[in-house]
Amino acid sequence: MRVGTFVLAAQFPGQGQGEALHRAVRSAEAAEEAGLDAVWLAEHHFVPYGTCPSAITLAALLLGRTRRIRVGTAVSVLPTAHPVALGEQAALLHVTSRGRFTLGVGRGGPWVDLEVFGSGLAAYERGFPESLDLLVRWLREPAVAAAGERFTFREVPVVPRPVEALTELPGPEVVVACTSRASVRLAAEHGLAMLLGMHVGDEEKAEMIAAWRQYARAVGRPADEIADAAHVSAGVCQVDDRRTDAVETLLKSLPGWLKQGLEAHVTVDGRKRTMRDPVAYTELLCGLHPVGTPRLCADRLAATSERTGISRFALLVEGSGDLATTEENVRRLGAEVLPQLR
Repeated sequence: MRVGTFVLAAQFPGQGQGEALHRAVRSAEAAEEAGLDAVWLAEHHFVPYGTCPSAITLAALLLGRTRRIRVGTAVSVLPTAHPVALGEQAALLHVTSRGRFTLGVGRGGPWVDLEVFGSGLAAYERGFPESLDLLVRWLREPAVAAAGERFTFREVPVVPRPVEALTELPGPEVVVACTSRASVRLAAEHGLAMLLGMHVGDEEKAEMIAAWRQYARAVGRPADEIADAAHVSAGVCQVDDRRTDAVETLLKSLPGWLKQGLEAHVTVDGRKRTMRDPVAYTELLCGLHPVGTPRLCADRLAATSERTGISRFALLVEGSGDLATTEENVRRLGAEVLPQLR
């Protein structure tokens, strides 16, 4: 089992954007100091829900500041990025970090981002499969051409080619954020592990993994690839001496951030959105994830792994909104929870 942190660079009410980004960077450095496996970085535009607009740029900074820990994007949003540009950046980070980078990609949402970056609603509604296919080919082949609905260009060489540049590694890992059967199937057909959301319980995660395996077998993916797929579960973690104290910490801070952050999303076409109740959602997260004593946190992670087959976790540790509390949370996760899992 591999446990890492999930960093949104969340801007809590009353905080500045620089404060949120500083906490994000410092929590990632603390994760390496605590012996965690990975740091996963979220990407958002124009909202205080997350102040990092480019997960891959922040990943480059953190790879330069660390020496051991893996750094991944969770996720880079494909409909607002060119797959080749993203593939070039991923290959560059893969080579220069000696294989410590993971590229997580996702479809994102129908936000105004699509208007600002010029990709349009079609890129979100039907363009994700084409973008993912082009990205995967860029990371696996020596030269690539495209003749699709969004991307058409003559064959060009892949430079740097990650497989050749670092022959002992197979190329940068790619994971896909999956929230529907369509995205599960797409990930399986490419043989890519899934990133599953923090709002999803163990039963639904187990069903999605079973579906992934079924789709992967149907297209003839290798049996060892299916068996070894290391899916990632996003969640929340707050470690304290008593569960009530851990829950109280999150109930004091998360609802305000969720309300402010989620309300700031603007749809590109004016479609109505259904907002979660911030307090009820916080309570749901506390019930699903490792929130409580070190023993409870370890037991909950182990139980999810046993029920679902998930072997990697990306845990939101900045839920208090406070830098010192976040650093202490990361320290306790590494010092008091991980040893019980090992």
